[in-house]
Order: sequence, then structure tokens, then C-alpha cells
Amino acid sequence: MIASVRGVVTAILPDSAVVEVGGVGMRVFCTPGTLAGLRTGAEARLATTLIVREDSLTLFGFADDGERQLFDLLLTANGVGPRIAQAVLAVHQPDAVRRALAGADVAALTKVPGIGKRGAEKMIVELKDKIGPIGFGDTGSAGMLAGAWQEQVRQGVLALGWTASQADQAVAAVGETIDGEAPPVPVLLRQAIRLLGKSR
Repeated sequence: MIASVRGVVTAILPDSAVVEVGGVGMRVFCTPGTLAGLRTGAEARLATTLIVREDSLTLFGFADDGERQLFDLLLTANGVGPRIAQAVLAVHQPDAVRRALAGADVAALTKVPGIGKRGAEKMIVELKDKIGPIGFGDTGSAGMLAGAWQEQVRQGVLALGWTASQADQAVAAVGETIDGEAPPVPVLLRQAIRLLGKSR
């Protein structure tokens, strides 16, 4: 089990980052919000979960240990694989996920690409009694500089499976809502995903 990695970020891709650890470049799959907090050439620490399959070893990375623990919890639900669990954390902050499960908020869970009404109901039944303490904050981690948010949001939307055209429309729609300084990229990304979810 690889619980965390610390090293210099050598590359940031739409769905992952490469972190050099002891001379070895480890590709770590992350949510767009986590990627937005990384910088190429800077040191970073990511909490991680290693998913072992017969034909692959895949490392998923998170901004903190609490997010990783929620990811691991989501994986215990029937029908939820690592990609779905990661998509949940891309759309919602950890506390928002816990509130959705505790409050049986099917609508919130179905905003996640790949989760339908029945899947959301199953997750709630299986996980609502397993979630930890619920907070009420919904602030994102620090994002990129304001001038670069459009491309970060666009790449995040593409990584979650929407088309380039849909990504461009979402970025434009989010841009129209900004008055003054742009909020952090994770906040903007969640707004774009909500807009796209309404148009599905």
C-alpha cells in the first residue's frame, strides 16, 4: 500500500500528475481540483491509494488524507469503481459528499457523471451509516492564477468525459458569472459541472 508520495511535480496532465520520488516518476491520477493546486517544478505531497488489478497498478492521489479516506469508503459500495469514486470527489467537496449520503440527497449524487438514480440510492443505503463527521464548509483549495482558470476548468471538464464543445460552452457560461476576481479553480470547476449536469 502506497499511502502518500512526496516529490517534485515534473508534469501535469489533464487527468494526472507525474511526481518524481527517489528518481522514479510516478503517475498519480487526481481530480481536476487537486491538479489545480499543483505546480510543475514545485514539491508536492499527495495522499494516495494504490488500486491493484490483474493487468495494472494505478495510483490515485488526493489533496489530503481525509479526501483519500472518503475515496476508499466510496469504493466499498457495490458498483463503485475508482473512476466513479474520483468523479464524485471532482464534483463535490468531501463534506458535501458526506452530507449527500447522510441526508439521502439523490439529486446531488446524480450530478456526478456515471451515477444514475438507482446507483445513487444504492450508495446511500450502503454508506450513510459509515460516513465520518460532517462539516459545513465548501471552500476549494487554492487554484491557479486568475488568468489561467479557463484552461484548467476546460481540461477538468474534458477529463470527466464531456466533449470539447461542451467544455467550451461551460467555460464561457462560468465566465459570465464572474464579477471581479476569479474564485479558486476547484470552485469554478464545480460550477461548470453543475451547469453541464443541468443540460444533460
